[in-house]
Amino acid sequence: MKIPFGDLQRQYLAIKPELDAAAARVLASGWYILGPEVRAFEAAFAAYCGAAHAIGVANGTEALFLAMAALGVGPGDEVITVANAAVYEPLTILQLGARPVFVDVDERSHTMAPELLAAAITPRTRAIMPVHLYGRMADMDAIMAIAGERGLPVIEDAAQAHGALWRGRRAGSIGAVGCFSFYPSKNLGALGDGGAIVTSDAALAEKLRRLREYGWAPRYYLVEPGGINSRLDELQAALLGAKLAHLDAWNDRRRAIARRYSQLLAGCGLGLPEIPPNDSHVFHLYVVRAPGREQLQARLAEHGVGALVHYPLPAHLQPIYAGLAEPGSLPTTERLAHEVLSLPIYPELSDAEVEAVAAAVREALG
Repeated sequence: MKIPFGDLQRQYLAIKPELDAAAARVLASGWYILGPEVRAFEAAFAAYCGAAHAIGVANGTEALFLAMAALGVGPGDEVITVANAAVYEPLTILQLGARPVFVDVDERSHTMAPELLAAAITPRTRAIMPVHLYGRMADMDAIMAIAGERGLPVIEDAAQAHGALWRGRRAGSIGAVGCFSFYPSKNLGALGDGGAIVTSDAALAEKLRRLREYGWAPRYYLVEPGGINSRLDELQAALLGAKLAHLDAWNDRRRAIARRYSQLLAGCGLGLPEIPPNDSHVFHLYVVRAPGREQLQARLAEHGVGALVHYPLPAHLQPIYAGLAEPGSLPTTERLAHEVLSLPIYPELSDAEVEAVAAAVREALG
């Protein structure tokens, strides 16, 4: 049995009539950029997240860039974030002329360690950007408390946490802004690129709408410096609108798969992810810790099981970012990067495939 790490075709086939109808509606409309489908999806996604506004943009990376730009982040500023979530956060911070300041992560949650946050704040700090990694939310109570004491806005990177809850509040709705990616493999994924920013600040929402379209207000009149072209298109908005109705059920299935993996892999010598007793984890990824990660990944491939590494090299150790933080300064982040391995997890996995993946892991471990 070959079990790929991901299979986007399965989701399309599962709701094919809805997606086909949405696409046909857009094609027949003759309107393809920032039209009624985008407005409808923005309203629906804002309501789902529990925010007053959603602003559709071209992708999740530009969502981060625009959120910081709207909050006034610029040259000489610092933005505190983590280094274990690929390179998207420092990439966008540096694009604005600001400097990323990294704090280490919690051993169990792989998210920002709040007890290290206060010491990283300086007079140049302009914002705090926690990442809800792998589908698990960072400790927003502690982070918001520290941010509130210092008068700093919090930008939630919720690109992997669509639908996750923190004490009854959706990911993205707790900080000043929440940033989402709709890359096809996300819990809520487009059939192409897409992203969104959510906020309950009306003035900030209007500024973001101007910034995503050159700084226009009205069309062809530039009033907002720093604008770019970052627009969610009608086709992706319509497809995302069709998928949004299924998101909670898909997240429930992801949690069920995660629970089953944890049952089947208990006692096999792997570090297994925590399954919180609430809905703060939507298992975008099921990430285990294996000291012999490369050997395990190779053995799984021999068994026909796809497994990937998220992520192999922390941002501060990327050659292009040399000097942002010294090697060894983020010990937990660096240790996890050598051990993490993601097993297949998507709602369309069958129970038999989940059992087969677990059996392959156990056999590979001997």
